[in-house]
Amino acid sequence: MVLVERMQTSRNLILAAMLSIIFLTLGGAQEKKKTTRVSPMAPIDGVAGLPNVLIIGDSISIGYTLPTRALLKDKVNLHRIPTNGGPTTKGIAEIEKWLGKRKWDLIHFNWGLHDLKYMGPNGENLFPKEKGGKVQVPLADYEKNLHKLVARMKKSTKKLVWRNTTPIPPGSKGRYVGDSVKFNEAAQRVMKKHGVPTLDLYTPSKKNMKEWMREANVHYFPHGSKALAEIVAKDVLERLKD
Repeated sequence: MVLVERMQTSRNLILAAMLSIIFLTLGGAQEKKKTTRVSPMAPIDGVAGLPNVLIIGDSISIGYTLPTRALLKDKVNLHRIPTNGGPTTKGIAEIEKWLGKRKWDLIHFNWGLHDLKYMGPNGENLFPKEKGGKVQVPLADYEKNLHKLVARMKKSTKKLVWRNTTPIPPGSKGRYVGDSVKFNEAAQRVMKKHGVPTLDLYTPSKKNMKEWMREANVHYFPHGSKALAEIVAKDVLERLKD
């Protein structure tokens, strides 16, 4: 009798241990699932019947892609290029791949911060001009490249919207206060010629620079990116109505 009881106790202990392992495994898997981050550059399937919008841009747009997509859920299929859009030279090289064969309902695009940044003589990134750094894409070339890019994108979309280049906080490495203004002026000449409207993120960003943007850095805090997302989402919906 004692032996039977001991065997039963052993079975119960083994069963309890097995159940504990199962629960711990499932719990760990669920925890891992919860913490898995969705990349803003990952492709989406989209919902049939919804307008397809493409975002082309650098890390600023990468920062507001997911919150913008969340705001536009069930209203718009918000796609973006699977990379940092970089300077206009990268755009020229990769625009065909980015556009694909789809006819887009709207393309929301920007180039600028990677054009106006300074590079070293051996390709060093964000190299001070005081030490011999040169702007990555000279202003005249930037304007010419934008002309080519806009002309190409117009063939693949019903509508285009230029999102202007955001400001440069004082002390930013390899970028200089005021250069966004110069490049935006050049871009505006291109947009005027092609009849492309502009979404201004420069002005609200400059106004809220201390709150939204990192110190001496062109990038935004998460809440700053969410603030941009609200502006972008509203603009997308308004453009699609027209």
